[in-house]
Amino acid sequence: MERTAVLERFDVDRVRKDFPILTRTVNGKPLVYLDNGATTQKPRQVIDAIVNYYTQLNSNVHRGVHHLSQLATDAFEVTRRKLQPFINATHEHEIILTKGTTESINLVASCYGKAFVNTGDELIISAMEHHSNIVPWQILCEERGAILHVVPVNDAGELDMETYRSLLNERTKMVAMTYVSNALGTINPVKEIVALAHAVGAPVLLDAAQAIQHIAIDVQALDVDFLAFSGHKMYGPTGVGVLYGKEKWLNAMPPYQSGGEMIKEVTFAKTTYNELPFKFEAGTPNIEAGICLTHALDYITELGLDNIASYEYDLLKYATSQLLEIPGLRLVGTAKEKSSVISFLLDGVHPYDVGVILDKLGIAVRTGHHCTQPLMDRFNIPGTVRASIAMYNTREEMDILVAAVRRAATMLL
Repeated sequence: MERTAVLERFDVDRVRKDFPILTRTVNGKPLVYLDNGATTQKPRQVIDAIVNYYTQLNSNVHRGVHHLSQLATDAFEVTRRKLQPFINATHEHEIILTKGTTESINLVASCYGKAFVNTGDELIISAMEHHSNIVPWQILCEERGAILHVVPVNDAGELDMETYRSLLNERTKMVAMTYVSNALGTINPVKEIVALAHAVGAPVLLDAAQAIQHIAIDVQALDVDFLAFSGHKMYGPTGVGVLYGKEKWLNAMPPYQSGGEMIKEVTFAKTTYNELPFKFEAGTPNIEAGICLTHALDYITELGLDNIASYEYDLLKYATSQLLEIPGLRLVGTAKEKSSVISFLLDGVHPYDVGVILDKLGIAVRTGHHCTQPLMDRFNIPGTVRASIAMYNTREEMDILVAAVRRAATMLL
């Protein structure tokens, strides 16, 4: 899409006015926030909702008969109701509210693993996974005597799909892959990944932490079995996340934690578990975050994910082309299909040193291995400088980033 068409459909100046933090300065410079892959900033609508909860609604949810408890419960459940169409889940009770992507993945690894994974079974992940989608499956394999296979990536940071096909067989019990790489920005061919896994009878979990805020996701169209993502990466509060699971799998899995809410009846002889989704929501949740996630969903929905994606892609292309003109700069992750992330290195320079200089100039980026140490090892690098884009970033900010990286290169190379 031409830039003029993108701008006609997306008013970034209006969007920026909704994010109070974007008006502040860092080290005397206007803040240029490009660490959105780690967490996004929050619009005023979400911030105001947090204040409103504590001043008007604060009460524990579910089971309470008093007025505040009923108001808080209704507001909390609105989020679940809005999440269903947001990802096009078949049933509202397929939406489990968790602490975040990490807990969602751990829940599936623990509960699905107990029910379905045994000695000699095989699980498949990829070489570009976040540690949160590596370690839970390693632990499961160690506990159950299963085998963990890793799909390699090529020099561009794309999955080796031929190797993936060769690893799938009747012993495959789970495929767990990222939708969008947090370190490279690679968009994986998730529909094909799911279809190939289903051909051998294996379910698929997609880590959508870096996709949900950039790409419209339809879980029914993908036919994915599990989907995990976090509220704080989609302009919502920290401490809340989502696990979508197909009803048949959630009903077949044992509970993750035990305690209040996940029970139907308790006696010293036997406990019966609650219906979905409460079977997987033990204890008092992060009520404030759960309620306020609604306002982040509303904000994204109003703007339109297709509009957001087009605008962000325009920024990604522009910034990438400008950065590539800097002598000594190397991109890490050059997949044909990318979203939101630019990872790079300056020849012979540690990414931390670049990050410090950029910070002095008011630019927030992330440096290091980005919780993808095996991926960094594959490229034989200590880490990268990662600039991650959100819908409130601008071309002017991309120019500031490029000028700052040029300055860093002059100082360090």
